Amino acid sequence: MTVNLDKLLQSILESISHIDYIKPDDIPNIDLYMDQVTTFMDSQLRASKRYPEDKILTKTMINNYAKNHLLPSPDKKKYSKEHVLVLIFIYYFKGFLSITDIQSLLEKLTKKYFKNSDGMDIESLYREVFSMEKEQIDRLSSDLTEKYRFACDTFPDAAKEDQDFLRLFSFICLLSFDVYVKKQIIEKIIDSFPSD
Repeated sequence: MTVNLDKLLQSILESISHIDYIKPDDIPNIDLYMDQVTTFMDSQLRASKRYPEDKILTKTMINNYAKNHLLPSPDKKKYSKEHVLVLIFIYYFKGFLSITDIQSLLEKLTKKYFKNSDGMDIESLYREVFSMEKEQIDRLSSDLTEKYRFACDTFPDAAKEDQDFLRLFSFICLLSFDVYVKKQIIEKIIDSFPSD
């Protein structure tokens, strides 16, 4: 296995530098039917697909989210801008949290802020949260570079033909440990929410 580890890291850092999010101003200000929602989400989040055939969102997913109280029910089969924003949160969370945890997190959020005309609403929350996350890109890039360099120093005594794979494996393990620990922390925070 011959892998240019430095090129791989540069490719990863380059892709991270292009991470973007759906801006609220890009979401139509009119209510959308389900097909329009799935088409919009697919076009906006296409770059996050691992494989071209992957689905960002399906009708079944949306129906299940509403049925399980992750998403407020549509109004006359139409979804508002706030629905779309909640769906974006669901999309990001579902990669590492259980549906039950997402429900615990979003039910409190939507109960208080969905269609709230007194101050803070879902769009305000979304703007605040995603503005913070964009600022984390430099920190994330530095952290990835540090983990990569650490992994490249592993297995110095391994056979030369095995070193690239073993170092990639080390890099993946370091990243996985980070995800594992952060997931545990997130779950602990969710579990600490007071019950209503």
